[in-house]
Amino acid sequence: MADAYAALPPIADGGAAVITGGASGIGLAAARRFAALGLPVVLADLSGERLRAAETSIREAGGRVAAVPTDVAKPKDLERLRDKALGEFGHVSVLMLNAGIGLNPGGAWKNPEAWETLLGVNMWGVIHGAQALLPGMVEGGRPGWVIVTGSKQGITTPPGNAAYNVSKAALKAYTEALQHELRNTEGCQVSAHLLVPGFTFTGITAGRITEKPPAAWTAEQVVEFMLQSLARGDFYILCPDNDVSRATDEKRMAWAIGDVIENRPALSRWHPDWKAAFEAYMAGKG
Repeated sequence: MADAYAALPPIADGGAAVITGGASGIGLAAARRFAALGLPVVLADLSGERLRAAETSIREAGGRVAAVPTDVAKPKDLERLRDKALGEFGHVSVLMLNAGIGLNPGGAWKNPEAWETLLGVNMWGVIHGAQALLPGMVEGGRPGWVIVTGSKQGITTPPGNAAYNVSKAALKAYTEALQHELRNTEGCQVSAHLLVPGFTFTGITAGRITEKPPAAWTAEQVVEFMLQSLARGDFYILCPDNDVSRATDEKRMAWAIGDVIENRPALSRWHPDWKAAFEAYMAGKG
């Protein structure tokens, strides 16, 4: 399987894989996988021991790697990341805009500072990254991927963390627009893709869960599914997990858009008046 992935144009081209949030979780798993496929890897994450340890682990495994302390909420940091990647490795073939935080401000109109912090990383971090690195990838005329890590919460927007949902819903809209523009840019060989993980045991979940639950996928499973999807040319990389199948995800997402089409109450899936109707729908009775 590794040989087949190595032949994919963005990997065969041999440019760097730049990964934000690359020191842990899905980002680190992706960095290790791309390094094993022969790409040099540039890890972008907050400065500290975790970033240094990630860099060391890839180097000790025989990969080419550079670590760049980066706060993705700061445009200048992304410009410095770009310059480091180009200076070390010449060009970028894979840009994985993956950095994210799970901070919960606690309500839709509460804690504006926490809202700004979360959106600064989860939403603006992706936009800053694309604006800093994508022009050079497009103008270079080489094959490439831009992979944005979204979330199912950005599609079904469940109650609990409005700020996180808003950030991930914004990424869905942004990445769709990005791909539309890329495919309509003459001579462009770069494509955008939206990675939508299922329940994954990562640094974010490990903060509140100390051991991987049986229902969760590992970050490595997500990355393998991502590569399979990229090989097919998928834009939406909708990952299942050990508890929720794709069929279940599809029905939940269809119900969510049905709120708009049928003029149901917002988030009717969690509305007491619609509880029975939703359960019947999921059971195939509605």
